[in-house]
Amino acid sequence: MTVQRALVLGGGGVAGIAWETGVLAGLADAGVDAAAADYVLGTSAGSAVAAQLGSGLSWAELFRRQADPAAQNEELGLGEGVSVTELRDTWLRLAEETPDADELRRRKCALALEVETVPESARRAVIAGRLPDHAWPERGLGIVVVDAHTGEPRVFDRNSGVALVDAVAASCAVPGVWPPVTIGGSRFVDGGVRSGSNADLVAGHDRVLVIVPWPDPSLPEEVAVLREHGQVEVITADEASLAAIGDDPLDPATRTPAAKAGYAQGRQAAAAAAGGWNAHVVAAGDAGGHLGGPR
Repeated sequence: MTVQRALVLGGGGVAGIAWETGVLAGLADAGVDAAAADYVLGTSAGSAVAAQLGSGLSWAELFRRQADPAAQNEELGLGEGVSVTELRDTWLRLAEETPDADELRRRKCALALEVETVPESARRAVIAGRLPDHAWPERGLGIVVVDAHTGEPRVFDRNSGVALVDAVAASCAVPGVWPPVTIGGSRFVDGGVRSGSNADLVAGHDRVLVIVPWPDPSLPEEVAVLREHGQVEVITADEASLAAIGDDPLDPATRTPAAKAGYAQGRQAAAAAAGGWNAHVVAAGDAGGHLGGPR
């Protein structure tokens, strides 16, 4: 019987891109090639990592592009007056004031449309620099975004008629930080507005590996949905990785320490795996299904 495997990569800023790349490189070096998944779903930072998997570059090179300052792409700094702490407080306040998930998405989208940020073109250039290849890969790849006008989520793929750079730029368009991306007469924002990983969108696969720095409140329910169909394992940042990422995951200076910590964690996770991804058994953790990181 053919076992269908899905890899889910969640959000986490530039630090999340570096950490997830490190984890995947560490897993691969220990013999667990998560890129062999039949389908990859990326959200926000995870969309950039997911897109890179189809570039043809080796794990060593993808890791070097995150860990080596000389190989890192140029990133934009946050606009004057933009504070990550204030933004985090705003999102928490919105969540507390808005128990309805659909309405909360709409309010976050409204924030994205109201705040003045850098020009779309400048932000798109940064995303283009992150991706070694701007063509959609032949493999199954989905990029999660949210329509800024309706709050409805969408998954772009190679059949959506959307350029890969635009899809990733939209999925990484953090409300209040980066501009919504104009695609086909509408504007789209960060897929993380719906969920940090959107893991439930790959329901139906026999094996699912979720890699996300921080498990948001929706993750346990999403994992429960996935477990109705197959086996699920989750890798979240352990203490060393959290320390490397620090308090500002949007700070480009976090890339080198986050990548190195992710690599070490990936190696450790693979070493503890029972059978591993290559044996059609996703890396085994504790009874809760997590390899490292917060429970």
